[in-house]
Amino acid sequence: MSYIQNFNLYRNLVEEWISKRITVPDLPEKSLFEAMRYSLMAGGKRLRPVLSLAVCDMLEGNREDVMPFACAIEMIHAYSLIHDDLPCMDNDDFRRGKPTNHKVFGEAKAILAGDALLNTACEIMLDAVLADDKDTLGKAAAARIIMDAAGSAGMIAGQIIDLESEDAPISFEELCRMHSLKTGALIRASILSAARLCRADEKTWEALDRYGQYIGLAFQIKDDLLDCEGDAEVIGKSTGSDEKNHKSTYVTLLGIKKAKELLKETVEEAVKALKDLRNTDFLIKTAAYIAERER
Repeated sequence: MSYIQNFNLYRNLVEEWISKRITVPDLPEKSLFEAMRYSLMAGGKRLRPVLSLAVCDMLEGNREDVMPFACAIEMIHAYSLIHDDLPCMDNDDFRRGKPTNHKVFGEAKAILAGDALLNTACEIMLDAVLADDKDTLGKAAAARIIMDAAGSAGMIAGQIIDLESEDAPISFEELCRMHSLKTGALIRASILSAARLCRADEKTWEALDRYGQYIGLAFQIKDDLLDCEGDAEVIGKSTGSDEKNHKSTYVTLLGIKKAKELLKETVEEAVKALKDLRNTDFLIKTAAYIAERER
């Protein structure tokens, strides 16, 4: 099986699980669920849950144990994108080639849809923790890893730094911190939560942690490059938004050439982090995929 076929296999499993979990009931509040599904089923890469399932397979774990947490991460990611696109944030009109949630459902309903996706993610993880099995502590620990990454010590902290850095140039160190929180934390959590659920030993945990940090950085560098020189029709949203919003990026700080060099070095470090582990072929190819993607 090729890398893309394997990636799509994971992706399809995630799509199926999420689609069954978030349905549209025939209730007065059905428009909330329509708004939730609109963004959640809008054709994302599903990179984060794919990474969780890949780590599970690498460690020969149980996919059924990991899947609820993997899909909870995707719901958290979807909520963050809905809010990120709002006029009070990045004010984007398109996401994944479609009008953004607030353009379809209005700002108030978009905010509530994002809130509901975050809460649903917590409910899903709590259901897994409370299930009658022998690893309640491990599942609780995995949920804590994910919520730490999503909260005031992770993604939201990065968002605050991002907002406050508009029209205010920041240092390379500050830029790295911002994106390690805003983008990298949830990517890293998708790897480490699965590692915790699959009882990774200390050596494996540390290697996967390093890998997660490096691919999180690589993902953001590539995003900055795509915003500068990507094809808007392929990406599915407007390019040049970083410049429009006067944001500091790896491109604005380093220039395109050096940003590409840093991307290459970062992917190499991610691969190096896995050198003493087994069954890492998919993860190694994912690092390359992150750097080579066109959207």
